Amino acid sequence: MTPLADDRDAPATADDLDALRARFVLALEGARGTAPGPDPLPYADDLLARWREPRRRYHTLAHLTAVLDHVDELAEHADDPDVVRLAAWFHDAVYLPDRSENEERSARLAERALPEAGLPEAKTAEVARLVRLTVTHDPADDDRDGQVLCDADLAILAAPPSAYAAYTAAVREEYHFVPNDAFREGRAAILRQLLDLPRLFRTPHGTEHWEPTARYNLRAELELLTG
Repeated sequence: MTPLADDRDAPATADDLDALRARFVLALEGARGTAPGPDPLPYADDLLARWREPRRRYHTLAHLTAVLDHVDELAEHADDPDVVRLAAWFHDAVYLPDRSENEERSARLAERALPEAGLPEAKTAEVARLVRLTVTHDPADDDRDGQVLCDADLAILAAPPSAYAAYTAAVREEYHFVPNDAFREGRAAILRQLLDLPRLFRTPHGTEHWEPTARYNLRAELELLTG
């Protein structure tokens, strides 16, 4: 089992932000190839500001960093890792806990921003498609890029116990406006849906290294919720 980082956010240092900016620049330049484009840094800074919004508790810079790290870990399974990295940057760029259209709005943001940043039309469309795929986390069997993004996004489910507990606490904090009984009922329904899936992870690495621990964590959380 590959150790997975705690997705709880800690205050980002200047070095952290610079490292993330560099990762965005590398991904964008890798995806656009020789196509000309403007300075990527303003686009990186806009995304970083979105991921640092104070209302976020789980969908934070720490989650973004974890997803990017997992994409790097799974990169050999992707057809276009840089496009997947850009999709990771955009997949929760728009996030309001009380709204259901966050993925769609995030995809539309990518469709607006990435052409301005010099990304070719076809790759922009692929980023947006991947962002929309995180609604269901159900990529097709031949969708290698979708499998990598979805596995990277769900990798927190296979975290060690302390990190998984921190994740569930952060999710509850994001939904602080939902009464306890309603939250427990809704969260339990989500856990049952996940456990009913034949596979949580689609890449060979995720299936081998993350699936058993993730199912253990989900069952343990469901037991706590339903008592």
